[in-house]
Amino acid sequence: MIKCHLSRLMGERKLKIADVAKATGLHRNTVTLLYQESAARVELEALDALCKFFGVGVSELLEYIED
Repeated sequence: MIKCHLSRLMGERKLKIADVAKATGLHRNTVTLLYQESAARVELEALDALCKFFGVGVSELLEYIED
C-alpha cells in the first residue's frame, strides 16, 4: 500500500487544498484526491510540483507500507 503524507504536510503548515492548488498550479481535484489518499494514479509533474512546494523528497511525500 502507498501512503500519501500530503494531509500531514498541509496540516503542519495550516494550508488548505485551495492554497496548495493555487501555489503549485495543480488542479484542485488532484490535490483533493492525494489529500484523501483516494488517487488511483499520480502524474510525475504533480509529484514534482508538490515536492518543490513543500521542500521535501518523494520519500517524504509517499511511503510504501506492506499490507
